[in-house]
Amino acid sequence: MITVTGLGPGDFDRIPVWIRHVLLDPQATVVVRTIEHPAARELAQMREVVSCDDLYHVHHTFDEVYGAIADRVLEASATTPVVYAVPGSPMVGEFAVRRLLEAEVQVEVIPAESFVDSVLAEMGYDPLDRGLQLLNGHDLPDPLVLDKPTIVAQLDRPEVMADVAARIARVLPEDAVVTVLIGAGSSDAVRVEAPPHAIDSSLAGYRTSLFVDSAPGGLIGAVRTMSILRVECPWDREQTHQSLVKYLVEEAYELIDAVAKLGDLAGADEPDWVTYAEVEDELGDVLLSVLFHAAIARENGAFDIDDVAEVMRQKLVRRHPHVFGDLDVDSAADVKRNWDLIKDEERGATRESHMDGVPPGMPALQRASKVQNRAAKAGFDWARAAEVVPQVREELDELEAVLDDPTEAESELGDVLFSVVNLARHLGVDGEIALRRAIERFESRFRHMEGAGPLEGLSLDELNQRWEEAKPHT
Repeated sequence: MITVTGLGPGDFDRIPVWIRHVLLDPQATVVVRTIEHPAARELAQMREVVSCDDLYHVHHTFDEVYGAIADRVLEASATTPVVYAVPGSPMVGEFAVRRLLEAEVQVEVIPAESFVDSVLAEMGYDPLDRGLQLLNGHDLPDPLVLDKPTIVAQLDRPEVMADVAARIARVLPEDAVVTVLIGAGSSDAVRVEAPPHAIDSSLAGYRTSLFVDSAPGGLIGAVRTMSILRVECPWDREQTHQSLVKYLVEEAYELIDAVAKLGDLAGADEPDWVTYAEVEDELGDVLLSVLFHAAIARENGAFDIDDVAEVMRQKLVRRHPHVFGDLDVDSAADVKRNWDLIKDEERGATRESHMDGVPPGMPALQRASKVQNRAAKAGFDWARAAEVVPQVREELDELEAVLDDPTEAESELGDVLFSVVNLARHLGVDGEIALRRAIERFESRFRHMEGAGPLEGLSLDELNQRWEEAKPHT
């Protein structure tokens, strides 16, 4: 027979009388998870107890520790009734108790006051007011959503406290303040309030918790801010789906520019943090457009941002049967091919041509690549990039033959560009980004030429020499 109960959050005199009788039963062996608890230390002065603190030093992971604790309790129960006593409540954050409940033995659980009760009492907060979230500091969710009062527990080590503080600081407003509670519910309780980035990691310990009650930041904060702006800002209030389209296009291009600056990250010692900060900023601007459109749709009773996210989630699951189903794939190419097949099945009922659904308003380079991909699905495509190169040369020859005819030259030049996009597609290169980087190289080299002195008055040979001298520097 194993009885599992809690020692409450603080001193021994805080434990109810009926639980004290269980703990002081001379016929039972009492095993405490840790002696580093006020009530456990007092209990050890009243009677003999078996501590499990030594197991924390001989095992490398908490999972191993919990298993060893459960084994110790089960072994002791083979010869005598056992009371396993844990800090707080046996059903809150006590993972070894779960192991015991799964074992094929008789286990009685006696409820006790948890640290959560003490934290709520200390903060004067009723969880039925705005809800409550309880998180494990060793396993914070990703993304971390702090949209309601939150208690973070298991802050037993400085590195855990530092990691939690850093994660929280990233998703809360800059002026947010959180509360660190040490030993809540005991006579030696300590309460410290500080911004997340200023939390002293040395406050970590087995009885340390964090209480977060701030206006939400991160994605939830952005959604709520957008809702406020739609009511209180005259400009935001007047916007429509149609008026916002131009901003989405502009922000998308600015994001493309930022991504193009990242270059090839493969083999780099570390990412370009400055450029990544620019990408982060531009992604935020694109997200703003998404939130704006979702807010307007919600006001019209169509959908909200959660609906958008759920439709996307369902699409991801549906189009990844090799992850969420039983389909086997061998390569990324197989994944892409299967994605396209599923996408075609989803839209096939309304598509009369392979060219249907390609937006006419797309930038020309992207639209060219898109229609080429559609044609390729029907089998109308070159097999390899090497086969496209002669096609590019052929189009250049045709252009050269009509240079004196502006109308024909325009047509043939379009064919040249179209064939170059086709080559880029076969090479796996994004034509838009490749061209942008080429433009940036040209600009950089030209600026270098200008830096060597005025260009006006130089001959073409002298300009070409400046150009060649600029190449190694860009």
